[in-house]
Amino acid sequence: MLDLQFIRQHHAEITRNCRNRGVHVNVDEILDLDTQRRALIHRIESIRHRQKELQQSVRSASDNERQPLIDEGRKLKEEVQTSEQEHREVDERLHREWSRIPNLTHPDAPVGKEETDNLELRSWGQPPTFDFPAKDHLEIGQSLDLVDFDAGSRVTGSGFYFLKNDAVLLEQALIQYALRLLIKKGFTVTITPDLARDEILDGIGFSPRGDETQIYSIKDTHLSLIATAEITLGGMFRNKTLDESDLPIQLAGLSHCFRTEAGAHGRATRGLYRVHQFSKLEMFIFTTPEQSNAMLETLVSIEEELFQGLEIPYRVVDTCTGDLGGPAYRKYDLEAWMPGREGTPPERNATSGQAMGNWGEITSCSNCTDYQSRRLAIRFRSKGKKGTQLVHTLNGTAIALSRTLIALLENYQQSDGTVLIPPVLVPWMGKERIENNCLP
Repeated sequence: MLDLQFIRQHHAEITRNCRNRGVHVNVDEILDLDTQRRALIHRIESIRHRQKELQQSVRSASDNERQPLIDEGRKLKEEVQTSEQEHREVDERLHREWSRIPNLTHPDAPVGKEETDNLELRSWGQPPTFDFPAKDHLEIGQSLDLVDFDAGSRVTGSGFYFLKNDAVLLEQALIQYALRLLIKKGFTVTITPDLARDEILDGIGFSPRGDETQIYSIKDTHLSLIATAEITLGGMFRNKTLDESDLPIQLAGLSHCFRTEAGAHGRATRGLYRVHQFSKLEMFIFTTPEQSNAMLETLVSIEEELFQGLEIPYRVVDTCTGDLGGPAYRKYDLEAWMPGREGTPPERNATSGQAMGNWGEITSCSNCTDYQSRRLAIRFRSKGKKGTQLVHTLNGTAIALSRTLIALLENYQQSDGTVLIPPVLVPWMGKERIENNCLP
């Protein structure tokens, strides 16, 4: 979150930033609540100071003087209890509204309300052409017996699925491929817990409870299933002070991810594109403020290297203000070409030699500056300097496995119904092609 004093000093800028991001927050109300909180703290401290004075006076008071002092002490006890309750209520309201204020926005980020306002920065590769009627990943998965949504629905519910046969090997090959590259890039690789405390989710910028949450919470606990390893990796150094000499700290976390995906419907989100559970390898970096902009470029370059190695066409987009998400100062998305995906580009058919398709988000990376570290109290100390500073945090998707499977199956499909394996994955797959040899 942003510093309250900074908000007070930059009222107009904060209000304009909230408007550009489409966040409806009453900044005046937040500042008024802060004023109320400060007044209540001062009142409580004054009462307690008087209580200490009374305690001293009672010890030395005569019999006639003691009772009025005791009566005053009882009254002060009631007053401090009332004031403390008021303080808790005001503090809760303040935190709730204050935490809704988004991060500042990079001046170069495009101003817009939705993903159609995102700015394409560059692209790589050419969408494939097909001389046959191309299939989407659902048709491919059914014909090659790779995914079973019906069984997932029976066992768990809509939006869950079983990966089967070569799809399992393909997912594991993607994990190995991405892990090996991240290790070469200096990342410490981890497998993170699938659960986190609600205060960690809140610190990262996810709302763990409430009507609008996308989080699965565990009843009668303060735990929730994570939506991304960004949550667990970001929480690793909560309430810690790091040494500047140890920065940047580069972590990679493999985890399951759980999202309710409320309201996500339509052909563009069907199949594996938007599901309630998937696996993902996430990158997370703790760094100094001076390094964070450069580290964002590093993250997107790693994402590009991963998908260039897979030979999947993609484009990089600069995310607009209305699509940033609260913690992000700036965010880049990689969108892969998905031949079976519907959307805004004109549909093309097999007779023209090009399958209908569209871009689909496959990774993202964000510079969250000190927005998360302030919530989580993660600071660093510089040698020879007094005091500490808040670290800057960044996150980026290495591989979101379900969406990467979509891109691989659809881009590498062949006229005979098989799917070629990208050469970089063959060593882990042990084969060059997925064929219909798993069916009875």
